[in-house]
Amino acid sequence: MSYLVNLVLEARPALVVGAGKVALRKVEGLLQGGAQVRVVAPAACPEIEGLAETGRIVLRREPYGSAHLEGAFLAIAATDDEAVNAQVAEDARRFGVLVNVVNQPALCTFTVPAILRRGELILAVATGGRCPSLASAVREDLESQYGPEYAEVVALLGRLREQMIAAGWESFRVRQSLISVYRAGLPELIVAGDQEGIRKLVAAFTGLEV
Repeated sequence: MSYLVNLVLEARPALVVGAGKVALRKVEGLLQGGAQVRVVAPAACPEIEGLAETGRIVLRREPYGSAHLEGAFLAIAATDDEAVNAQVAEDARRFGVLVNVVNQPALCTFTVPAILRRGELILAVATGGRCPSLASAVREDLESQYGPEYAEVVALLGRLREQMIAAGWESFRVRQSLISVYRAGLPELIVAGDQEGIRKLVAAFTGLEV
């Protein structure tokens, strides 16, 4: 059994061991989360080389050693060498660093769910490491249900929430009002680009202006 959390990675150091296509996906996810990413591997795929050249990551072109974990908040082992992956897991546990070993949940202290991002909305699908392929398939199903408009849904409702809190609204009233605006058709109005409809909807349920 696992307990799903949403880690705050902004400006936190993260180590990725390995620099192939699988490691690239992990690096990209960490960058989306705002982490300061270090990659260590004797050689890297062109995409990771590109990220290093533009300064988005730090790339150490050398074999992994336990010293690479110094200062890391979390580590991901994504090499094709099981011995190296196991060593990363062992070192991370010894140093108290969160660790994920790709495709080896028994070595992990955390697993990575399949993620769908729509701005600040994050939908996560997890199987506790039992079947990542199923998690990916379900995430793909969600893509058609939650389109790009949900980035603006979150942004707008977030602004309304800030106004409500500043005005001293009770938490229950805030929650119910925001849910009402959402369920009354906010996503559809955003898709249609109906700004007047959005203003009327917000005013009807909250009395506020957007």
